[in-house]
Amino acid sequence: MKLFLKYLLIGVLSGFISIYFYNYYDKSEIKFNDLNYSNSIPVNYLYSNKNSISTDFTVAAEKTIDAVVHVKNTSRSSSNTPSWYRFFYEEESDIPERIGTGSGVIVSPDGYIITNNHVIDGYSEIEITTNNNKSYKASLIGTDPGTDIAVLKINTDSMLPYISFGDSDNTKIGEWVLAVGNPFNLNSTVTAGIISAKSRDLNKYDNKNESYIQTDAAVNKGNSGGALVNTNGQLIGINTAISSVTGGFVGYSFAVPSNVARKVFEDIIEFGDVQKGLLGVIGQALNSDVAEKFGVFETEGFYINEIEKGFGADISGLKPGDIIKSIDGLKINKFADLSGYLSTKRPGQKVSIKYIRNNLEKNVMVILKKINRINFYGMELRELNKNKKEEFNIDGGLIISRMGNERLYRNGINEGHIILEINNKKIYKVSDVEKFSPYDLENILFINPEGEKERLFFR
Repeated sequence: MKLFLKYLLIGVLSGFISIYFYNYYDKSEIKFNDLNYSNSIPVNYLYSNKNSISTDFTVAAEKTIDAVVHVKNTSRSSSNTPSWYRFFYEEESDIPERIGTGSGVIVSPDGYIITNNHVIDGYSEIEITTNNNKSYKASLIGTDPGTDIAVLKINTDSMLPYISFGDSDNTKIGEWVLAVGNPFNLNSTVTAGIISAKSRDLNKYDNKNESYIQTDAAVNKGNSGGALVNTNGQLIGINTAISSVTGGFVGYSFAVPSNVARKVFEDIIEFGDVQKGLLGVIGQALNSDVAEKFGVFETEGFYINEIEKGFGADISGLKPGDIIKSIDGLKINKFADLSGYLSTKRPGQKVSIKYIRNNLEKNVMVILKKINRINFYGMELRELNKNKKEEFNIDGGLIISRMGNERLYRNGINEGHIILEINNKKIYKVSDVEKFSPYDLENILFINPEGEKERLFFR
């Protein structure tokens, strides 16, 4: 009995002590909030937020999978076959067929399809296979090698499933996306990832206005021309390239933004080629080194080195030394931001420019003008005016306005020469030159300032 009372007394005293210390620390000024622990979550804590973005991709997959097609390019054309390859075959019919495959996206119920230009480049025949295994012969409506976009058309009596365009400018880094395509000829493959970066330029020295959406959704050979869609199933990009040292996917893929692809698509349908608007500025993106070089405090934006006379920037009063900070409210950090946005605009459209001059922020409206020049093989080429055509009695061609190719210069080709043909194909306008790669040059026909024609061979 005494032992029982002893333990009872110990228990009661322990209880009183516990209550005393509990009350003491509860009233203490030391709180978890004071230690900034109130918002911390243990790693094994299951957090639920009803407002978070759903990671259920089934709806988006169901909306898009039937609208992504398999594209097969059969090529047996001597004009598109390298000379070293054609050497072994006397007749074009003797050249073996070469088959390339990729993906495409149906963007209208009557059979218009967007794919990559490199998927169908050099084609003799294009075949489309839909997700329900129906095959169609496709016709090429038009291409824009600069953005690597091509438009195809198939004819069918039934309405086709298609993907609606989304607004790629409104996409955000970290947003979930799906890549839909046909890698390794595996039809209807869906992979998921997030947007890793925007306005990505893969090569700053290739004179191309690249402004890709970068994702970590797995993309491999055969995915080119396929769809990049958001969780609502809207088209926000055309999968185009991967960054890889092995040829396979290693973490990053790149897509042409849907706003660019849509504009190219609509231009080709309406005008037959792409209408490109030019701001008329030459410069470079700012960073700490460039800012120090030009003696400015800004480290973000586009620094204007030169203004082209007669273009919108010149007419609106922009000057060398001005720093473009935004265009139509879109923040400009690098050249790809600027060129990517302008790729969605046409000549004649107005854009609102916010810029800094002498540390003061200003705004101006600029009207874009049609691009009449292109950089090709170290030459700046411009379209001919009416007077030049009449002077040389020609109906087309591009005049060399700036020469930077040492090889051509040593062969007597200089500013003032006019290019009439490339690889035996007539050149009428800037878009005609975009179809050629400097690596595939066979010959160029020039006319010199004296009116004499001369053809330069490269092979």
